[in-house]
Amino acid sequence: MRQDPLSQKIDWASVLLFGALVIAGWLNIYAAEYDPEIDQSLFDFGTSAGRQFIWILTSIAIAFTVFFFDYKFFDSFAYIIYGIFVALLLFILIGGKEVAGSKSWVGIGGFGLQPSEFAKFATAFALAKYLDQPTRKLTDLNTLGVSFAIIILPMALTVLQGDTGTALVFAALAVPMFREGMPPLLPIVAISVFAIFILTLLVNQTVLLAGIAIVTLLALGLNARKPKRLVYIIVSAIIITFSVRSVDFILTDVLKPHQQKRVLSLVNPNIDPLGAGWNVTQSKIAIGSGGFAGKGFLEGTQTKFDFVPAQITDFIFCTIGEEHGWIGSIIILGLFAGLLLRLIHLAERQKSTFSRVYGYGVVGIIFFHFTVNIGMTIGLFPVIGIPLPFFSYGGSSLWAFTILLFSFLKLDAHRMQVLQRW
Repeated sequence: MRQDPLSQKIDWASVLLFGALVIAGWLNIYAAEYDPEIDQSLFDFGTSAGRQFIWILTSIAIAFTVFFFDYKFFDSFAYIIYGIFVALLLFILIGGKEVAGSKSWVGIGGFGLQPSEFAKFATAFALAKYLDQPTRKLTDLNTLGVSFAIIILPMALTVLQGDTGTALVFAALAVPMFREGMPPLLPIVAISVFAIFILTLLVNQTVLLAGIAIVTLLALGLNARKPKRLVYIIVSAIIITFSVRSVDFILTDVLKPHQQKRVLSLVNPNIDPLGAGWNVTQSKIAIGSGGFAGKGFLEGTQTKFDFVPAQITDFIFCTIGEEHGWIGSIIILGLFAGLLLRLIHLAERQKSTFSRVYGYGVVGIIFFHFTVNIGMTIGLFPVIGIPLPFFSYGGSSLWAFTILLFSFLKLDAHRMQVLQRW
C-alpha cells in the first residue's frame, strides 16, 4: 500500500502556531531594545534581535533534522538520551559556568548553553519509556516511586546548580502521570500544601492553627460514627499543621536570601519596593500603561528604557502588554491556548503509550512555563526566572522547546504505525 509522504502527516496547525509565536517573540525582542536615535535593523547581529534571528534559523534546521530521524529513535534511545543529560548536569556542578548566581551553563566558544533546558525533554522521554509497559500502573507504589525518581534526579541536580526556577519545571511531568492513572490525591495534596504555604505568609500562624483546630474538631464531631473518616481527618490535620509549622524553616533555612525576598514580595509587594519588589511593580506598571489597544509598536517606554529588568527574557510579556495592550495580550494568550489544546488533541489520538505520555509531557512543560512566566509579570507568582516558550530571548530555551515540540510532532506523524524498538 502506498505510504503518504511525511509532509501530509505533519500537524501543520501546530507548526503554524509555533511559527507565529516565534516571530511574535522576535519582533517584541526588537521592540524592547529599539532606540530611534540609532540605526537598528532586525537583522543586525550586534543586537539581541539579530542574534535571536540566528537562533530562529538554527531552530528551523533543528526541526527539519528531528523530522529526518526515524520515529523509533526516540523510544529506543530514551534512556541513553536521559543518561547523557544527567551526566551533563553532574559535569556542570564541577566545571560549569556561573551566570547570574546560577552555575548551570557550559561554555562553547563564545556561547553558553544550559543543559537543564534540554534535560526537560530528555526526562519526558525517559518517563514515557518507563511507563510504556502494560504491567506498569501508576496505582502501584513501585511504579509510582520509580516514575518520581526519574523526575527528581535531574530536578535535584538543577537545584544544586542554584537554578530553582528551572528545577520546578520538572514537576510539570506530573501531568502525564496524572493522565496515566496516578491517584488524584497526590496532586491535590501538593496543591493544598502550596496553598497552605501562601496562606501561612498572609495569616498569623497562631490564628491559622486555631482555625485548623476548630475545623478539625467540627469535622470529627460530624463524622463521629465513621471511624475510617476519622482517621483521614486526623492524618490530614497533622499534615496541615506540620506544613504550617514548616514554613518558617523553609523560608530561613532552605531558601536563599534573594528567594526569600521574592516570596515575601509576592504577598506584600511594598515590603521591598526598590529591591525584590521592583521587577514586579515595574512589570505591572508597563502592562497597565498599555491600556486597551497599547501604545503602538516600538512606542513602549517602560521596557525600552530599562525600567523593567530582563525585558527580553523573563519579562518579555511586558512589551506585549505595553505596546499592544489588552488586545495584543489576548492574541498571544490565544496562540498559546490554541497550541496547548492542539497538543492535547494530538496526545489523545496516539496509539502508543510512549507517544501519549511524551505528548502530555510536552503539554505539561509548555503550560508550566507559559502560566508561571506570565503569572510572574502580573504578580501572581514569585519571580523564579523561567522564559516564555518560543518567545523569550535565548538559544538554549528556543532550541530545547523546538526539540521538545517537533519530537512529538514526528511521533504523531507516525501514530498509525506500530512503535517497534530497534
